[in-house]
Amino acid sequence: MERIGRNGGGPPAADGQGLAAVAALLADRTRAHFCLALIDGRSWTAGELARHAGVARSTATEHLNALVDAGLLAQERQGRHRYVRLAGPEVAELIERLAALAEPSTPPAPAPVSLSAAGRSHALARARTCYDHLAGALGVAVTDAMTDRGLLDWTHGLTLTPAGRDWLDRLAIPTPAPTGSRRPAVRPCLDWTERRPHLAGAVGAAICRHAFEAGWLSRIGTTRAVKLTDTGRTALARHLGLRDIPESD
Repeated sequence: MERIGRNGGGPPAADGQGLAAVAALLADRTRAHFCLALIDGRSWTAGELARHAGVARSTATEHLNALVDAGLLAQERQGRHRYVRLAGPEVAELIERLAALAEPSTPPAPAPVSLSAAGRSHALARARTCYDHLAGALGVAVTDAMTDRGLLDWTHGLTLTPAGRDWLDRLAIPTPAPTGSRRPAVRPCLDWTERRPHLAGAVGAAICRHAFEAGWLSRIGTTRAVKLTDTGRTALARHLGLRDIPESD
């Protein structure tokens, strides 16, 4: 892959010119496709992103250079290959929020033209990863169940309660340290399909990671859709009282 901009450096300065520059970058349809693809938290090559967006590799490289130079994407080399990923959870939050805000004002998308396309769309709406945490109907259901059980509190903004910390300890899910990280322990992330918040932040990421490691979740193909396994269904019923969970296709 050709040069992919700089490593790091952060987004443009927080002023009118910098905001306009970021908005202009994301206003391009191809770059928007790239960012939405990368929101699964994984690293992609320029060739993979080019095929995903249906553009030439040279075109993809030009767009990726701009996104890396702006600090929205980071890059790394492994052997002969260069990979790009979102620069961090803050960028993932920006992309997810923009997707949620844009959806109501855009014309309805055409209905999927095949059963396989419809299946992918339904799978993403049911359960998916949003960068490194769980989203979709399942992510919202987990967040609601944690709230109902007093593990999360929304009275003065979203917080993890002492009961929530005890619950994480019982499941051997690492509890983020109160200091030493700029990332909040918990924060709401507006779900673009459910129109309601799901749990993000360090705790949301830790729960999602545990769900994969414990075999509660498995990925569906190469998309960011995930499937709740039988083990996961049993675990969520036991630990959160979640029983009315839609079956995966």
